Amino acid sequence: MSGGSGLDWKLETGNWKLEADMTTRWILAAVASIGAGVLAVPMILGNEPPIYMDEPRFAASHASSASCKAKRNMNFDLTVKDMRGANVRLSDFKGKAILLNYWATWCGPCKAEIPIFNELYAQYKDRDFVILGISSDDTVPMLQEFVKTLPMTYPVLLAEDREEVLGAAGPIYGYPTTFYIDRTGAVCGHHVGLGTKESFEKAIEPLL
Repeated sequence: MSGGSGLDWKLETGNWKLEADMTTRWILAAVASIGAGVLAVPMILGNEPPIYMDEPRFAASHASSASCKAKRNMNFDLTVKDMRGANVRLSDFKGKAILLNYWATWCGPCKAEIPIFNELYAQYKDRDFVILGISSDDTVPMLQEFVKTLPMTYPVLLAEDREEVLGAAGPIYGYPTTFYIDRTGAVCGHHVGLGTKESFEKAIEPLL
């Protein structure tokens, strides 16, 4: 083990020898992605940690039906705050097709998805569809300041680090994490990392 800022490690098996020097932050990001079962393509933007592009993972019946045979249902029995500080019941959205996105203002890939979500919300909102952007740990004043420079046209809610809110649709292994909820409340799919507009459309269309 070296005394530098990174973490040195070696793996020797037969004639193979692998050496790497990674920062602790990158190792944590890699472990989280592996734990989520993500097969991703890393991209580096400036000094940000890697961004992982991922195709959504679905319940078997998702591609052919607006109702899927999922093993988990979303927990709608929660009340959270919106960007104005008003209370919002998640149950108010029950019966809609939902794209549930967990994000944070400090997350580069999360910010890259916001313009895509604005477009998707305008595209699908008249079809009984909603995007819910749940900020993991930001405060009302932080979000109000944030949207002055990067507008968000869909409902933005606050988790305020509450475990029951962060786990409402399933475990979170990194940000951004997106879940796809059908009109019965079933969690039909998810992905971790930065998505494309095309991948989101592919996930949304069967829910409508």
